Amino acid sequence: MSCYTAWASACFWGFCVCVCVCVCVCVMGGHARSSAGPMRNGANRFQRVKRGWVWNQFFVLEEYMGSDPQYVGKLHTDLDKGDSAVKYTLSGDGAGSIFTIDQTTGDIHALRSLDREEKPYYTLRAQAVDINTNRPLEPESEFVIKVQDINDNEPKFLEGPYRASVPEMSPVGTYVTQVTATDADDPTYGNSARVVYSILHGQPYFSVDPKTGVIKTALPNMDREVKEQYQVLIQAKDMGGQLGGLAGTTTVNITLSDVNDNPPRFSKSFFHLRVPESSAVGSAVGRIKAHDLDIGRNAEVEYTIVPGDGGNMFDITTNEHTQEGIIILKRGLDYESKKAYTFKVDATNAHLDPRFQSFGAFKDTATVKINVLDVDEPPVFNKPSYVMDVYEDTPVGTIIGAVTAQDLDAGSSPVRYSIDWKSDLDNYFDIDPVEGTISTNELLDRETDQLIYRTFSAALSSADSPVLTSRVAVTIHVLDINEFPPELANPYEAFVCENAKVGQVIQTFGAKDQDLPSAGQQFAFKSPKEDGKNRNFTIRDFGNNTAGIVTKRGGFRRRLQEIYLLPVVIEDNGYPPKSSTGTLTIRVCGCESDGALLTCSAEAIFLPVGLSTGALIAILLCIVILLVIVVLYVGLRRQKKKETLMSSKEDIRDNVIHYDDEGGGEEDTHAFDMGTLRNPKVAEEKLYRRDVKPEIKRGPRPPVSQDSADIRDFINQRLREHDTDNSAPPYDSLATYAYEGNGSVADSLSSIDSPAVDVEEGYDYLSEWGPRFKTLAGIFGESETQSDSNSSKTH
Repeated sequence: MSCYTAWASACFWGFCVCVCVCVCVCVMGGHARSSAGPMRNGANRFQRVKRGWVWNQFFVLEEYMGSDPQYVGKLHTDLDKGDSAVKYTLSGDGAGSIFTIDQTTGDIHALRSLDREEKPYYTLRAQAVDINTNRPLEPESEFVIKVQDINDNEPKFLEGPYRASVPEMSPVGTYVTQVTATDADDPTYGNSARVVYSILHGQPYFSVDPKTGVIKTALPNMDREVKEQYQVLIQAKDMGGQLGGLAGTTTVNITLSDVNDNPPRFSKSFFHLRVPESSAVGSAVGRIKAHDLDIGRNAEVEYTIVPGDGGNMFDITTNEHTQEGIIILKRGLDYESKKAYTFKVDATNAHLDPRFQSFGAFKDTATVKINVLDVDEPPVFNKPSYVMDVYEDTPVGTIIGAVTAQDLDAGSSPVRYSIDWKSDLDNYFDIDPVEGTISTNELLDRETDQLIYRTFSAALSSADSPVLTSRVAVTIHVLDINEFPPELANPYEAFVCENAKVGQVIQTFGAKDQDLPSAGQQFAFKSPKEDGKNRNFTIRDFGNNTAGIVTKRGGFRRRLQEIYLLPVVIEDNGYPPKSSTGTLTIRVCGCESDGALLTCSAEAIFLPVGLSTGALIAILLCIVILLVIVVLYVGLRRQKKKETLMSSKEDIRDNVIHYDDEGGGEEDTHAFDMGTLRNPKVAEEKLYRRDVKPEIKRGPRPPVSQDSADIRDFINQRLREHDTDNSAPPYDSLATYAYEGNGSVADSLSSIDSPAVDVEEGYDYLSEWGPRFKTLAGIFGESETQSDSNSSKTH
């Protein structure tokens, strides 16, 4: 049989008791089969070995203070015969460092002091082995060494210090807060961890439950206004509060929160204020205050003026930050009318607590007296503003109105009037400094200044006060007189269809007038008296400032007359009435049957009525083609005849001199001697006009004499010949210098030298005249090219 012997020691209440206990316990039903046994009779078989029960828990006292290692217990096996053949081993938590075992005897000791709060128990394993072969004699066994608790830890408040609040005036037993203390000792062993709470400081105001730590009020009607902060000292003691137990403390700071248990109170029942009469409406004239012992929203005060004498002159509001009552002026003060005002003001709480209404009315009343102080005031106009009317062109010096002001102070001073120079830079008006009458200083023009704003001043002064001035605005309307006649609103140009009917309105027109205002003007339209016999058109007045042109007949023809002028008389309703005569232009146009306008151009007059647009275009194209053919034909003819016409090198009659000034006629030849133009070399030659082909045979010309009489006869004869020739232009339109040239006494009179030889004229210059002559340049250019080619072929 194998057995473990256990030794236990304990210390109770200051003395030690050593107990040696030997317990044999049968393990596994009193029988245990070894894992290996000796072989008998040469057979390999297991042999049953009896083992003892294991007492698997040892105790060791914590915080052991002895000098020798603390004895824990003893291990022993039945296989140990005392011959030192068995060795005991120890392994597990703290083996070798905290706990040690005697290998021969099996005694276990603790090498150092243990703390249960650090580690409450240790789990170890023990085994008996053969000391020689080191072979296990028994299986390994596990046991526990438990650290036995002693009361070495005081209770602690881990959440302290505490803060709490409770409303003032709370009843007894009102919950405040709860405190909790913890003890690190073993709560399952003795009373080391059983905590009891108590109040060391804070009575009689508060109490604490000894088991739960709940703090409650213990005194009724605690007033915050008397004392707001309380500090309570709570103690927690273990061992159930018995003597020798350990204790810990914490502080609880308790604040009484405010409730509205106090009404506002004025510091005095009568307030005396002084206010100048010049104070502006809406300004603050004084402050009063009612004090409330409460705080926060419970101390908010509302002020009201009790209806009565003077209450309607003032108003009162509350300053949110200072809770003062600010008295505000509602109406203007006048010392001369009333010198003092008296009224009452109530101060009440804005937020009432119904629990304390039984204490009485939560308000207070004070009397306020306001004395009005006299102030020197500027004069006052009898109107806030003035409006006056004046006609334009009113003579200078005419009085158009007056302003009046007076001094309302007790000692009335004289008032002087003036014009604010900043508002009358043009110096249109003047004002009498004593009477206040306003008169014109310049002629006014309605069309330049319609409204004139001016500021007039009234000032007063005395020996003991500075000049006091007040101002008033005066609006002066410049009224219009009828000085401009009406006229047509626009330069109207009407048209009438050729197929117009009698009584048809072909144009509506209106009028305008420079006189103002334009609203309300009325115009009348009519035909002039001298135009009463007009059989074509008449004027119809519509009565709404417009009129219309009405046809008096039909069958207008553009071929007969294209434009008609219709005078119209326009008269306004001014005083005196003005009138003017305007002219309306009416053009005759072609229209369709429904009156739609077709054309009013001048070319359309010569076209037959009723042609369509396509037909008109075809006709125009034909005309253009014919013109081109004619131009080509003329160009070819001129090309052929040019050399014939230019054969005479001496003929210089194509140099035509054109003067804008009209001459004196044929008699101007007497003013100078024509002999100076005579060339003897060509005097005998017959000269012909180059621009007209001679068709009539003329008689021989008489020889030219050297005197002026011959010249006169020659010219007269040539005039008679050309007067009878209807195909030639008037002869007096040409200036023929038959005797001009190198042989003439006066030399050549032309600014352009005549060419020595005839040069065929070219038409290249036409292309330089612009796009309008582009077609002619092309035509004559082609003809010139063809002419050159023909001449080259001939040669």
